[in-house]
Amino acid sequence: MSKGTVHLSIQGGVASVTFDRPQARNAMTWAMYEQLGNICEQLQADAAVRVVTFRGAGGEAFVAGTDIEQFTSFGSGEDGVAYEQQIDQCIQRLEGLRMPTVAVIEGWAIGGGLAIATACDFRMATPASRFGVPIARTLGNCLSVANLARLSAVFGMPRVKRMLMLAETLAAGEALDCGFLLQISEAGEMDAALADLCERLGALAPVTQSVSKEGLRRLVSHNSPPDDDLIRRCYGSDDFREGVDAFVTKRRPVWKGT
Repeated sequence: MSKGTVHLSIQGGVASVTFDRPQARNAMTWAMYEQLGNICEQLQADAAVRVVTFRGAGGEAFVAGTDIEQFTSFGSGEDGVAYEQQIDQCIQRLEGLRMPTVAVIEGWAIGGGLAIATACDFRMATPASRFGVPIARTLGNCLSVANLARLSAVFGMPRVKRMLMLAETLAAGEALDCGFLLQISEAGEMDAALADLCERLGALAPVTQSVSKEGLRRLVSHNSPPDDDLIRRCYGSDDFREGVDAFVTKRRPVWKGT
């Protein structure tokens, strides 16, 4: 299966980033995470860019998580610690961009895809979009504390518990009601709505936007506790290995709690 590509185009002060792996609902590969991190570094150094948009190719998904088949090479909990640190570094680059960022969500935003969307400043979605982290049902891994903090800041802890502990996916209407989404637009109206939002953002004071954004980021990330022990326990568990094998062999996992 294709390793996928993350594309960047810039026009009129608006940078457009596209996750391009539609045959796998844009599930992220290691190569795609690396490309995303490099693109964020490039954008951070480009003073002409006023707004950045992020969007999945194909119209069925924003990003449907990380490609699970890549986890078959994991041999211990230390691999999980290294993976979560790698993802956190990539998300931090995106979250730390000085200009406003907009996630355009058409379809699924799941797992790592939800983390990417949450790291953006604003989110737009179609009525059929869905949001979740169903790893208690599918894989048996966990999120870093940094990503838990991001999700809790925008969804609230009760909804995050539903997504993580009950493996629920939230509909677009609920995501709008809790403030996670800025607006919902029909697929055929999304481009016009996005253009309007980018125009509004690009007309305002960039220093005020940048400083306000960074201050809010610091509030969420302040005194983030260590989490290597939690990640090591989860990725080193028999349940995680069972979840990966069950996904690859297309069967239902049997959880044992070890």
